[in-house]
Amino acid sequence: MLQTNDIEHRFHLLEQAIGQAAQASSAEPDLPSELRDSIQRVDRLSDTAREILLSQDGERIRKLIRDMEALAERAKRVCTNIPRLSAQMKGSVSQMHGQIMELKRDVLR
Repeated sequence: MLQTNDIEHRFHLLEQAIGQAAQASSAEPDLPSELRDSIQRVDRLSDTAREILLSQDGERIRKLIRDMEALAERAKRVCTNIPRLSAQMKGSVSQMHGQIMELKRDVLR
């Protein structure tokens, strides 16, 4: 498992990516509700994620990452299936998904 400083850094990058996705979703006209919901739910999970990650409770960490990954996958799928979404929206969701996958790789190895 990563050291506390590494977890903090990885989580900071994830928070930035989630914030950008949330910001992009606010600016996107006619955003599908499934996409907005997925981003909001990831954002809410991130509110407690730092505490869970630093707790080093393996089961809670695995559940958090599974939940975040499933929501990010859902958001990414919507972006793929709706071509009218802006490049900013698609890029921010892709970045968010990527950061969650990096967290998963680093924390669960």
